Amino acid sequence: MQTPWGDLPVSDAHVHFFSHHFFTLLAEQKKAPLSSLEPLLGWEMPPEDPAALAANWVRELDRHGVQRAALIASLPGDAASVIAAVQEFPDRFYGYMMVNPLAPDAATHVERALAGGSIHGLCFFPAMHCYSIQDERVRVLLDLAAAKPRTIIFVHCGVLSVGVRKKLGLPSPYDMRFSNPIDLHAVALRYPQVRFVIPHFGAGYFREALMLCDLCPNVYLDTSSSNSWTRYEEAHLDLRTVFRRALDVAGHHRLLFGTDSSFFPRGWHAAIFEAQAKALYEIGVTGEIARQILSDNLQRMFS
Repeated sequence: MQTPWGDLPVSDAHVHFFSHHFFTLLAEQKKAPLSSLEPLLGWEMPPEDPAALAANWVRELDRHGVQRAALIASLPGDAASVIAAVQEFPDRFYGYMMVNPLAPDAATHVERALAGGSIHGLCFFPAMHCYSIQDERVRVLLDLAAAKPRTIIFVHCGVLSVGVRKKLGLPSPYDMRFSNPIDLHAVALRYPQVRFVIPHFGAGYFREALMLCDLCPNVYLDTSSSNSWTRYEEAHLDLRTVFRRALDVAGHHRLLFGTDSSFFPRGWHAAIFEAQAKALYEIGVTGEIARQILSDNLQRMFS
């Protein structure tokens, strides 16, 4: 892809795979027919076959020059959609599944998904499902992940706002008591062989995310989204300052570029890439370091 440094490979560590089944689950929560969602959202409804949606994403990534992407199953119970996408295009996608450790069958589903080889990451949303990342039920799932080398653990921290739920008028009874990256400290130390990823630079808990990175070399930051959480900072941060501080504490090898792309017709969120590439270039990051942040670090996680 063309970047401020010239042609560089780009891979996206954070793409939500909004499948047909994902919208079916939302329609069930809304107690409304699936057909009613499209006019409410103003989005294209995906094809029923997740492999067809995966093909749409491949064409979209090709259009922008993106080599690979991590696809996130964005509700518990939709892992099969991402698995189908990864099986159809194993050289283009890494598969992540959202898990709710409070669900009675969570361990069974995770064990089966990891055994299949198409799930590469487990995504935990403690504030969404109202549990502590230190809960023993989480530990059961982490043990399964630790037994499968190169499985990453994605832990959403900080502010959590799900746009699709807002558009559909669905309640979001989240609990931010469970969203502090510091809660992950003892867990990351307990599993030094496991890589943990905190998206959005901690989404408002930037200082705490940096503290955690400083103490735990197996904790990574993903750079995804518009990072609008910066407006909560006492001295309003811009992306250049965020990247400077993250590079100073975590180092370039633990930063994973991502966009938080999700739906069509918008597709891949190129504006996020452009803003982040511009910020990195303006603070003097070299082309070699940019290449690692924009692509190589993600691919190295699974090689």
